[in-house]
Amino acid sequence: MRFFIYLLLLLPAWAAHAGANATILILGDSLSAGYGISKQESWPALLQGKLDQQGLSWRVVNASISGDTTHGGLNRLTKALEREQPDIVIIALGANDGLRGLRLQDMADNLEKMVALSQESGAKVLLLGIQLPQNYGPAWRNKFSRIYAQVAKQRNAALVPFFLEGVAETRAMMQADGLHPKAAAQPAILENVWTGLAPLLK
Repeated sequence: MRFFIYLLLLLPAWAAHAGANATILILGDSLSAGYGISKQESWPALLQGKLDQQGLSWRVVNASISGDTTHGGLNRLTKALEREQPDIVIIALGANDGLRGLRLQDMADNLEKMVALSQESGAKVLLLGIQLPQNYGPAWRNKFSRIYAQVAKQRNAALVPFFLEGVAETRAMMQADGLHPKAAAQPAILENVWTGLAPLLK
């Protein structure tokens, strides 16, 4: 009888532990927020489905906001880290900085600070790089793209150099604005992200 009572006392703690999930926090802009498509079709939602299908106990929190910049992401990161206490942070920002012609050094500084804050909280970091449209010119595009590799190397963070690779170059996968992927492109985006994320899940 005493053993049975002991088991009953332990059950709540065991259940809480068994149901506990590690957390992936995604901090991005419209490319991750599901602009123009339903949120259930976005790559972060598909990521949660993939993790569930593989029996991996991870909770995906998508804190992406359409139109956000690295400055905006940095301003809201601390509260997000405190609230979610993530084990992995995926940073997918910078596209709006580049499209708006914002100062690239500021973008680099903001990304570096976000990676540092995430790592200091105990989280692993995956940085998702992006490339600007061809009409921005090779000099600006190359300088912009190099920032992601530089920050990742500086902070020893994981990197996907261009997480829209194979998508942004394919007109049929993009919405009419030429900037946002369609729902049909989201699985391909997820596979790009997965190449950088999978090693961090171990």
